[in-house]
Formats: sequence, structure tokens, C-alpha cells
Amino acid sequence: MNITELSALALATLIHSGEISSVEVTKAFIDKIKKNDGKYNSFITVTEELALRLASEADNRIKNGKILSSLDGVPVAVKDCICVKDVKNTCASKMLKDFVSPYNAAAVEHLLNAGVVIIGKTNLDEFSMGSTNDTSYFGAVHNPWDLNRVPGGSSGGSAAAVAARLVPFALGSDTGGSVRQPASMCGIFGMKPTYGAVSRYGLVAYAHSFDQIGVCARDTADCAALLDIISKNDTRDSTYIGVKNSFADKLSLSVKGKKVGIPRECVGEGVDKLVKSAFLTAVDEMEKMGCEIEFFDFPVLKHVVPCYYVISNAEASTNLSRFDGVKYGYRAAKFDGVEDMITKSRSQGFGKEVKKRIMFGTIAITSENYENYYNKAVKVKQEVKSAFDEKFEKYDIIMCPTAPSSAGIIGVEENDMLKHYLADIFTVSANIAGLPAISVPCGFAENDMPIGFQFIGKRFDDAAVLGFASAYESKTEWYKVMPKAVTGNV
Repeated sequence: MNITELSALALATLIHSGEISSVEVTKAFIDKIKKNDGKYNSFITVTEELALRLASEADNRIKNGKILSSLDGVPVAVKDCICVKDVKNTCASKMLKDFVSPYNAAAVEHLLNAGVVIIGKTNLDEFSMGSTNDTSYFGAVHNPWDLNRVPGGSSGGSAAAVAARLVPFALGSDTGGSVRQPASMCGIFGMKPTYGAVSRYGLVAYAHSFDQIGVCARDTADCAALLDIISKNDTRDSTYIGVKNSFADKLSLSVKGKKVGIPRECVGEGVDKLVKSAFLTAVDEMEKMGCEIEFFDFPVLKHVVPCYYVISNAEASTNLSRFDGVKYGYRAAKFDGVEDMITKSRSQGFGKEVKKRIMFGTIAITSENYENYYNKAVKVKQEVKSAFDEKFEKYDIIMCPTAPSSAGIIGVEENDMLKHYLADIFTVSANIAGLPAISVPCGFAENDMPIGFQFIGKRFDDAAVLGFASAYESKTEWYKVMPKAVTGNV
């Protein structure tokens, strides 16, 4: 039995029964990270000492008959923009390369209270800005399916680590598809819950009105179990609303007779033919299970990318203004006065993509441009929400591809800004409308790279989204396929 290839819940069952210890499991994953992550670069920090201490505590509790949760003793990785006390929180930026968090994020507190073992902090696009995970100060993350290709972003480190079996599951953050898109490109599940379902306290903000902590996992049951833990109550985030029911409530959902809507724009021009083929095959599978399938026009979709980038960059301009070299973070070595120190610290501390988005966002909120850019984008945001509300009066769920293409070559899309930004066209709408969405593996492109599609659900109907994904998962085996580099068949 290769314990690193088991799901999180399967590992939990073995740990809780005493068949294997949490320390053994944790050591197995740490050894695998040390041996293999040099080729993936999915981790920035491995918290070996912390992980083994937490695992030992879990084993002692379990021996005494006290199990804190369904995942007590199971290792998890955390995206390196989510704070873990006394551990570096770099946001993959030179600006914060040596910053050690003095506190835990709410989601991390919930993990610790549930006995989950934090094994390390994963790589990401700098300050979560990117769709490729090659803007990190610590170097690009390599897709386990092809080391020359990107894993998607910005939570590419979390997705790659899960796909490479370096960890059972991981936390990411999703601002415009940053959990779902890398999950699609790495052949795993990636879930973004409803905005407000998980506290954002301790998540370093990129765009606070879109950011949401999500999960990368190998199956829907693991997604649901982890989300049930991190969605616990927190009073420090004013946008936190919580969920009334368990995320796992509808994993055995019958989809027979359910109405599934599909935007025609998602299978039109600009979508790779094999992505389209894999997606339509998934649609056929849902129809075989008794779903009523209907295609509909969704013209608002053409506005979501500009709407997203205007608002997100405007918020990034504000949120990243705190990194000035004065209180914490990188400070330039040589400067002439306070203003010069701030200018040089920010110029040297931020990478090219971050500086580009800060400048774009600053321009969008100047007095001359506010009405023409930011205010119009906010109006479009409301139109997108209303458009989804209207469709959900008719449909139980909406299906669409996760990304218009499979993973690209590292470094190529960085020089093609339009393609880079349009990679988010099918994911950003769920963030704009604050809806739950999950990416599900559904096939492979001609380059043997994974393809995924999304289920998007009604606000706070996260359990139904997971239920649809679980129903599809039960009829297919795409999620069971592992990269050749992991199985050794290369």
C-alpha cells in the first residue's frame, strides 16, 4: 500500500483505526516532498518540525480515544498567502520573502482545532496575480503532467502538490479562478465556495471583493470534508456569512430530472477543440444520468474579463499600498529620504506583473477615470449577478469548461497578455457573482494534459455543487489517473 496515493479521508480512516500513525503518514509525505519537489517547485516552505509535532499530538489524542474531526491527523498544505503563525508568509514575492506571520488565518485556526497537520506552504503567482504560476519570486511551478508546462495559477503550487501526490489536499485562494483553473490543468478537483462561506481573515488580499479561500483535492468527498472544517464561524471578517448546512450534505445527490444550463458562448469560438469535445462528452454523461440539458445565450459573459480586471486591479492598488518598506517587508538598501525609500522599496520589491496591475488599478480609480472605468465595472458586476440570478430561476446548475485550453508552455503566455488574461474567461464570472463553483477532471488534450469543466451553483448552495460533481465522479475515472512522473512510467 502506497499511503501517499490514498485520499485524505482514506488516510483518516487508517489513522483513526490505529492501523497507521499520523507521524508515519506525515513522514511519508515529507520524504516524498524532499525527494521529488525539486522538479515541481510546488512548495516554498516545508514545515517539517511543526508537522511532526502536530502529527505526534494527533496520535496521542487518538490513542486516548479523542478524535477532533473526520480529518484529525491528516496532512494538508497551505497556499503561501494564507497566514500560519511563526511560519514565513511570502506571497511568492521579494517584498515579503523574509516575513514571518505573527498570527494564524481563521482557516488555519480551524484546521488546527480539527487536528489537521500543516505540512508546508505552497508556491503561487506573486500576490496571487497570474494564471500560470510563473510570476513567483521563488521560480515557476512545473506541472506534474509535463514539467515544461505551467500548472495554472495562481494556486498552482497547491494544485501541483496534490496532483504529484506530495500532499492529500491543500488550501488555495480563488480570486478569478485561481483554485479551479490550476485544478483543471493538473487533473484534480478544485472548489471555490460561495463568497462569505469561509472567513478571509489572515488571507493576504489581492482583490478583497473577489478573494475566497478554496480547496484542491483528489475527490469531492475530500473537498467537502476540508471545507466543512475551514468554514467554521469567525467574527473577524465582516464579509463572513457562513453556510447553514454541511458541504457534504448532498454528496449522494440524485441528479435525475435536474435542469442543467450551458452558456452557448462556452462552446463557441476561442475554445480549444479537444476542450470542447471533452466538455460535451461530460455533458452527455450528465444527460445519461437523467439531467435535462439546455443551452442558453449568456451575452454578459463577454464583459466579465474587463469587469474583473478593472475592479480587481483597483482593489490591488489599494490593498498593496501597505507594502511600502516602512513597517514590514522589503526595504531598499540605499535611498535618499522617505519618499525615495518607498519608491525604491516598491520598485525593487514587487515583480513585473504586480507592478503592472497596481499601475492599471491606480489609473482606473483616478478622479479623471473613475466614472469611465471603475464605476462602469461595478455596474457590470451587478448585471452579471442579476444575469445569474435569472438563470438560476430556471436551472439547478450551470456547466461550462474551466479554461478554454489545457496547460501552456512555461514562459510563453507571460509574453501574451491578452491570452494570459482571457484564460480566466470561464472562471471569473463565479467570483464576480460570488457563486460556488468546482472544477472536475473530464479528459485529456492531445498533448496528454488534463482538461476540466465546472459546475457553478446558486449562492450558498455549495452542497449541491459538490453533489453534482460527486455524481459525475461516480460515473467516470478521470480523477484516478496519475501523472506518469508520479507513477514512474516515464
